[in-house]
Amino acid sequence: MITGKLEVTIKINELPQAITVENGWQQFEIDCDGRIITITVKPKIWKKLTDAAKNYPLWIAAIAGKLGQQTDSGLVLDEPNIQVFERKPKEATATQGAA
Repeated sequence: MITGKLEVTIKINELPQAITVENGWQQFEIDCDGRIITITVKPKIWKKLTDAAKNYPLWIAAIAGKLGQQTDSGLVLDEPNIQVFERKPKEATATQGAA
């Protein structure tokens, strides 16, 4: 048997409501199919999300991390990392031409 690393990736396209916890860290929750995932990030990582919401009309963020402690309604995501991507809108002309 070999050992592996289990990570979870959550994709979002809206800025979640966050609360400030100690040292400026931001904590927010995401509902993933009825399970509430609690995420706490450094101010630098939170800025990635707020900048995307401010600068891109369409964007998507991939939040990856380790499975953490279970809570009553879900779990905590440990060591979260966020990657943000600008989404390009699908061209309406190409869609209309195919129909």
